[in-house]
Amino acid sequence: MSESPGKPADTPGTTHFGFREVPVADKQKLVGEVFSSVAGNYDLMNDLMSMGIHRVWKRYFVATAQVGKGDRVLDLAGGTGDIAALLKDRVGETGELVLGDINGEMLRVGRDRMVDRGNVRGFEYVQCNAQALPFPDASFDLVTIAFGLRNVTDKDAALREMRRVLKVGGQARVLEFSQVKADWFRPLYDFHSFQVLPRLGKLFAKDADSYQYLAESIRKHPPQDELKAMMEAAGFDRCDYRNLSGGIVAIHTGYRT
Repeated sequence: MSESPGKPADTPGTTHFGFREVPVADKQKLVGEVFSSVAGNYDLMNDLMSMGIHRVWKRYFVATAQVGKGDRVLDLAGGTGDIAALLKDRVGETGELVLGDINGEMLRVGRDRMVDRGNVRGFEYVQCNAQALPFPDASFDLVTIAFGLRNVTDKDAALREMRRVLKVGGQARVLEFSQVKADWFRPLYDFHSFQVLPRLGKLFAKDADSYQYLAESIRKHPPQDELKAMMEAAGFDRCDYRNLSGGIVAIHTGYRT
């Protein structure tokens, strides 16, 4: 049986890695191993996890962002460049896009893909930890993180850092798997997540364990109202969220005022 989001807090000194309890100091390394393993199959991973709909979600996420020509944008967990590539037209030639990712292999894959797409100007690649960003206060007009927050060890610290580096009036946006709303759909979703997805990962990527972790990490991620409260506690104003595909994913938004 799958575990529901929003379970009681981890015991002191430990945190969750999927459904396992691990020492806090170990999670970053374990998550890093997962993403180093799946980096070369990242599009496949997202297609398997979302049944291909992630491309539509990402386009909507970018199309509804508060961003304009000449803006400076930080895309966290943005290693493969999907979000940054979509944002390029929004910020134009005078804008700047910084791709931040804790995983060097993911950044390498993203940089190579950008070059293949002909996107070589206006991009900066920074290997960094979302919990301690190496940027000055108030240095970005928009901060985004898509399908990455659930893998951060200290989400509260990451949210505070996202707010810190935002300019006054700037927007933060989180696109993440969330809690399915329809009771009738949850058993089907669980079956896909825990029975089908690891088998597809083993078949296509030769890596069932990483896909099992990714499915479990979705269930451990805070559901919609809890994440909204976390953003408010981090200091964001006008926090809100929009469910997509019945709550399979949600877009959370907050502002620095």
